[in-house]
Amino acid sequence: MSFLGIFNFFMYLTFLYSFTVLMAAAPTEMDREQIFSMAEKEMEYRVEMFNKITHTCFQKCVESKYKDSELNMGENSCIDRCVAKYWQVTNLVGVLLGNNRPM
Repeated sequence: MSFLGIFNFFMYLTFLYSFTVLMAAAPTEMDREQIFSMAEKEMEYRVEMFNKITHTCFQKCVESKYKDSELNMGENSCIDRCVAKYWQVTNLVGVLLGNNRPM
């Protein structure tokens, strides 16, 4: 499965889980609007993150002069490492920010 396929599947599962958990409490109409707004913002964030990862890793790993119609093994490895590092840093920042929230 390609990175795009995995990312889209992850986005779908994240949205579905968040939506299901939030809707399980039988919310009022106002709560539903807030839930939909939060879910929409979450999807926008995920799409923006995907676009940033794609742009950053493509610029870093793929030569500007295309020699082949497909990525070579070095480019594939570079992209895999780049995406993994991006996710690690994103998760670390999320954890650090989550621990510093005022109660």
